[in-house]
Amino acid sequence: MKTIIIYGSKHHGNTEKLVRGIAKEHDIVLVDAIKESIPDLQEYDCIGFASGIAAGRCYKQVLEAAKQLPTGKKVFILYTAANQDEKYGSDVKAIAEQKNSVYLGTFGCKGYNTFGPLKLIGGMNKENPTPEEIKEAIAFYEEIFGGCNC
Repeated sequence: MKTIIIYGSKHHGNTEKLVRGIAKEHDIVLVDAIKESIPDLQEYDCIGFASGIAAGRCYKQVLEAAKQLPTGKKVFILYTAANQDEKYGSDVKAIAEQKNSVYLGTFGCKGYNTFGPLKLIGGMNKENPTPEEIKEAIAFYEEIFGGCNC
């Protein structure tokens, strides 16, 4: 199964740590939606979208990439945020559902955050994502594919 993860990771690279952890263990293509153009997604069986969360939403570049999703693909979502909320990633999930995609799941964890006044106190979640959370992201990926090496 050919898999790509399109991600956006600003500020401290929290989300990039998750996707690189998965890519280290599995043969997947990573595309940074902030710095790179999005390839033709038709050639991929499974498409992951990963983003930091800003104002409750995935980054604009990741949302724009999600709008390019071909019909009927398998889709999963990863995110990092200052806190956890079950609505995070729902913007990408809604786009995937409009495209009649097979939604496989969402994984989220805390990320180091120095937005706004938090910068004055050194931020919050400085240790996140932790090595354990990166392992949990890898386990999530493996679980949604039944342990296959895809």
